[in-house]
Amino acid sequence: MKISIIIPAHNEEGSIQKTVDQIHRTLDSAKIDYEIIIVNDHSIDRTGELLSEMAAGDTRMKAVENRMPPGFGYAVRSGLEAYRGDAAVIVMGDHSDVPEDILAYHRKFQEGYECVFGSRFMRGSKVINYPSHKLIINRIANWFIRLLFGVSLNDTTNAFKGYKRNVIDGIQPLISPHFNLTVEMPLKAIIRGYSFAVIPIQWHGRISGISKLKIKEMGGRYLFIVLYLWLEKMLSRGDYFRRDGDKASTT
Repeated sequence: MKISIIIPAHNEEGSIQKTVDQIHRTLDSAKIDYEIIIVNDHSIDRTGELLSEMAAGDTRMKAVENRMPPGFGYAVRSGLEAYRGDAAVIVMGDHSDVPEDILAYHRKFQEGYECVFGSRFMRGSKVINYPSHKLIINRIANWFIRLLFGVSLNDTTNAFKGYKRNVIDGIQPLISPHFNLTVEMPLKAIIRGYSFAVIPIQWHGRISGISKLKIKEMGGRYLFIVLYLWLEKMLSRGDYFRRDGDKASTT
């Protein structure tokens, strides 16, 4: 199966080249069929220029411009309009995600799972340099989501997740413009009955630049999308549940 790596990039000139190089080395060594789609999200540094240069000499990389307003969610959605693989894996452009974990996602896809969700907070995971105040807020937010939806996933807010093409099609329309897309996609997939595996992953703080996630700005947006999906779960009477007869399963 072909994996599409979708990387939203906003002002990532200091890390995007290293991120792409390590993904190439890792997936090439495993002989996996893949493509890399990097979405320039209205960068004001040299990110756009670098992406053009990188894509010019790389047949497996495509540079895409986010033609919608600036925002992580818009950038990912732009990438999802351009990917051609059998599954899409969202990877951060700041080199915080570990390419070897993409191989684990690929194995789970081959086992038959339709979604693969990485967790930074389970046995076998490893987290380095996570800011303490963000860690506290993260754990509270994920506890609230688990309580509200009754799901086993304990790292819903993590962006590094993978979805097969039928899931991407089945969770449309996506409406989140910003980082709340990281919550919308997995919760919609779970609510609508797609099978998923949760596996431990590695994560470390960015190597350059500044974080794009602003907690004060995003709090209300996260709450909106969580309540929006809770209403779908409680009131839609299964109108959006998958219709292909497959039974969902989790690990």
